[in-house]
Amino acid sequence: MGTMNFSIPDDIKNDFNRMFAHENKSALVAELLREAVDKARRKQQSDAAIDRILARLPQAPRTSTADILKTRDELRAESDDAHGTAAR
Repeated sequence: MGTMNFSIPDDIKNDFNRMFAHENKSALVAELLREAVDKARRKQQSDAAIDRILARLPQAPRTSTADILKTRDELRAESDDAHGTAAR
């Protein structure tokens, strides 16, 4: 198992030691580090996905707001008809 050394503000150190006085602090810190790594990995994946979407944006077909609203209304009407909830 590896060892890491960090400098942290005294108030955080004192609060941590007080809060977790009877717990395995090494295990707690390891879990916090694991969560931080997972969070950073998810952020990288999200950023990469956004970059891929933005790169494809110039080739995306253009659709007007009016066309989008018309299609939405048509789909809602079809759904209402299928479920017998059409406006009367």
